[in-house]
Amino acid sequence: MATWDLERTRAHILICNGSSCLRQQGEEVTLAIRKALKEKSLDDVIHTTRTRCNGRCKDAPTVIVYPEGTWYQQVFPEDAEVLVSAICKGEQLREKVSHAFSGSGFHRYNDAPIGIRKSENGKKPPDCLKSQHYKRGGIVP
Repeated sequence: MATWDLERTRAHILICNGSSCLRQQGEEVTLAIRKALKEKSLDDVIHTTRTRCNGRCKDAPTVIVYPEGTWYQQVFPEDAEVLVSAICKGEQLREKVSHAFSGSGFHRYNDAPIGIRKSENGKKPPDCLKSQHYKRGGIVP
């Protein structure tokens, strides 16, 4: 196992490899993105992590980019090079964006499925959503 030096890292790509994404080429997307990064010598600048399910199965395969908080839907291996180029320039691959963080929450784009709230699935919302700090734009109470 390796421990990477992240000091030069400017972006982190989370690539879903949950079961729905794997059925839609999630592993191939992972390999294609990593290949594009290597070919552009961006391995030290853009870090990747293969994840399990991210809860957006209808968007499969899903790719998430931080720190800006952009969620992409239906990213396929042939999209890897253009996605990496956009991230490198600090841009978005707009036609693939499903959700983007605005500072106070995520906004939905490109007819991404709305989905269900976790609280509607038998779970109650966290207390932090009721706090004054959250109402000012933060998350932690």
